[in-house]
Amino acid sequence: MLAGTNDIAGNSGYISLEAIISTIKSMAEIANANEIKVIISSILPAIDYPWKPGLDPASKIITINKALKAFSEENNFIYLDYYAAMVDDKGGLKVPEYTTANDLVHPNKDGYLVMEKLAEIAINKALNK
Repeated sequence: MLAGTNDIAGNSGYISLEAIISTIKSMAEIANANEIKVIISSILPAIDYPWKPGLDPASKIITINKALKAFSEENNFIYLDYYAAMVDDKGGLKVPEYTTANDLVHPNKDGYLVMEKLAEIAINKALNK
């Protein structure tokens, strides 16, 4: 599961950090109850949302990611940490390595290649390979 950044951006209206975390936890619990292997990924770093500037997503992403990592560990779910692999020194997605300066949120091809490698490791772990 990779979710949360659009909620932080308020694309469908305001959602509290607690509600974002709770929703992701609920999805994981439902999946687990239905014998679906759970992989919870970190939210990708974002220093700003160009379409909604000034929301300070970087600090909110850190808060949510910490909660998701702790929840994953408590429940023996796999935590897929895209954030640590892709963050710059300001808390954003690395430019130009993984996104463009006019986007700041969506990965470019190289960003997706990093994500692909990390996802493959997580999936193999989930399948006990």
